[in-house]
Amino acid sequence: MKRMTRNAMWMLAALSLICGAGEAAASGRDRAGTAAAPELLIPVGARDMALGGASIANTSGLESLHWNPAGLARANNSANVMFSTMDYMAGINVNYLAVSGRFQRLGSVAVSLKTLAIGDIPITTESKPDGTGGTFTPTFFTLGLTYARPLTDRITLGTTLNYVSNTMDRVDASTVAFSAGLQYANLANIQGLDFGVALKNIGPRMQFSGAGLLNRGTLQDLRRPTAFYNIQASTADLPSLFEVGLGYRYEVTQQGKLNLNTMFQHHNYDFDQYKVGAEYVHRGVLALRGGFDYAASADDDEYLYGTSFGVGLKFGLGGALQDVRVDYAYTTVDHFDGLNTLTLQVGF
Repeated sequence: MKRMTRNAMWMLAALSLICGAGEAAASGRDRAGTAAAPELLIPVGARDMALGGASIANTSGLESLHWNPAGLARANNSANVMFSTMDYMAGINVNYLAVSGRFQRLGSVAVSLKTLAIGDIPITTESKPDGTGGTFTPTFFTLGLTYARPLTDRITLGTTLNYVSNTMDRVDASTVAFSAGLQYANLANIQGLDFGVALKNIGPRMQFSGAGLLNRGTLQDLRRPTAFYNIQASTADLPSLFEVGLGYRYEVTQQGKLNLNTMFQHHNYDFDQYKVGAEYVHRGVLALRGGFDYAASADDDEYLYGTSFGVGLKFGLGGALQDVRVDYAYTTVDHFDGLNTLTLQVGF
């Protein structure tokens, strides 16, 4: 009885935090493009991307760190390693590495690193708008620490703390972002019906500083020589999200299972989104996936994303490598080439 009371209190506290902060998030249609650290929104993991990002209710393992940290507690193995790479828009590559371990009394812990490979950018100045001959390489990375544990046999709760760092030539900015999620399996005692909710990217405003914001000039009406003055950059909010979704799993045949997912996503900086996804798994080895992402309030030329699809393979290599997964996803993007994502996961 005491255990159930304690678990109920944890669940109520988590839901209060998530729902309360979700209500506080402002509708952000008129703030599109103004959020800081947009790399927090770049998805990772081919499986969930192929499902249109709709799998908040039943995502699990290391891929869940981005989508719903509560899913980490549902990993099938005691230890896991994941590497994912994606050809993103405008020639940017997104690389992601994560490792996790499950401890009986403590729960599950994971560490993740997301980096953006933007490449070299020519340096230009007011006097040399065509370039000085030099280049600089922006450095954008997010380092995350995730903790998750089951509260009951149906309820799992997870949290992630991300350290975000942006460096562009002689200016830089950093901040921390907090995310939390909850998953409830077999909702309303319906076998296979899952519920998920998450609140993402909550933290202090971000502000750039550094030598690149020094400007040489003079102050009017003051008898002072020319000197360097610091330009104070404005601050910007993080791109916070509130998400809620359902998933349903059932056996189509003795050899095949079907997973259906749907999710609503509320932004504090852009259009709200509706996502759906479906996955067919044959004999637990081959998975075929498809998804769709839709922003109801956006015009046709205002929203970039839409259809996604992918395939996955699960196999063993013998010894300790009995759970190896390779997944691929393709996501269509208006005005840009499609996104190609490849993910490798190994469980021990």
